[in-house]
Amino acid sequence: MPGYELFGAEERKEVNDVLETGIMMRYGFDGPRKGIWKAKELEQAICDKLNVQYTQLASSGTAALTTAMAALGLGAGDEIIMPTFTFVASFESVFSVGATPVLVDVDDTLTLDPKAVEAAITPRTKAVMPVHMCGAMADLDALQAICKKHNLLLLEDACQSFGATYKGKALGAIGDAGTFSFDFVKTITCAEGGAIITNNKDVYTKCDGYTDHGHDHLGVDRGADLHPFIGYNYRISELHAAVGLAQVRKLDHFLAIQRKTKKIFKDALATLPGVTFRRLPDEAGDSATFLSFFLPEASQARNAAAAMKAAGLPAFYYYDNNWHYIRQWDHFKQGTVLTPFAPGLKQAMEIYKTKTFPASDAIISRNISTPINLAWSDAEVQERAEKLVKAVKSAL
Repeated sequence: MPGYELFGAEERKEVNDVLETGIMMRYGFDGPRKGIWKAKELEQAICDKLNVQYTQLASSGTAALTTAMAALGLGAGDEIIMPTFTFVASFESVFSVGATPVLVDVDDTLTLDPKAVEAAITPRTKAVMPVHMCGAMADLDALQAICKKHNLLLLEDACQSFGATYKGKALGAIGDAGTFSFDFVKTITCAEGGAIITNNKDVYTKCDGYTDHGHDHLGVDRGADLHPFIGYNYRISELHAAVGLAQVRKLDHFLAIQRKTKKIFKDALATLPGVTFRRLPDEAGDSATFLSFFLPEASQARNAAAAMKAAGLPAFYYYDNNWHYIRQWDHFKQGTVLTPFAPGLKQAMEIYKTKTFPASDAIISRNISTPINLAWSDAEVQERAEKLVKAVKSAL
């Protein structure tokens, strides 16, 4: 998800605006900053681009998730249903607010299986958190229906899917809140950064305060701000926001490149018998940051991924990946933490020492995802497509 590849004069201009004032903090210093408010500009630009009422920037996607959970009132004793296939930050954020992660199987969308979600609901369930992995969406119609039926919150972890949509609406803007990551390898980058979006003013107001030590931001003197609740320092800097401001203006260009390249790769692979592709609940809304496909057997997928890497092609075989699939999350399964869990959470986590997920294993073990870069020439794209077909064919 390489927005950093097309870093140029636009980003330098926005960063230089901040450097010339010397004011790198997003709050305060009203006079010296000479009207330069990059974080505010980026928040408004995201609202405009995604057609959402409120955006609150944060220092990372992880901080954005934690903030959203806090603003939604999630905490100790609450269960949050999430998928077995995600990035570790998803469960880290659940732990950070003292809540309990309840992991359930994914299906061939590589996101939450709605049937598994419904089966996992208990009286302690408070939220469902789909993770829109690898640039594309979960089955949000089904998940919304479940949340409505059981009076649950829907929190979208869209950290990997900025710019993707579902039936015309931006991912992240469909649930009670949504989050994004703008780290160095996301669709657009701030180098480090994140955001929460919502159409709920109360949720936004709480996010605004929570990311800045609980400041209410209602006065003209930062030192005189009131603190309606305890918050933390999850602020983004003006320098990071400046980079993101230039990047968000390039989003449509990034998506167009990714979609064109992905189609070439997919059409090439589709000629191979036995190759199937990730199911997309709304194919038109895919941000096309990855091409994800399946081979009939796990051994074939593992061999194909190795052949792709040998040919100089990026390949994620998530079944063996330490960061994205529960199979390798030993620290999660064993509850290995530096600050001890509360007794209730510690007890709830015991299940993961022995729990298996055969349905997810059957999906992820046959999956390969290859990222779509922005800087490849047309000739490079064609060459890579040919290498991709050759590598996968060798494993079949």
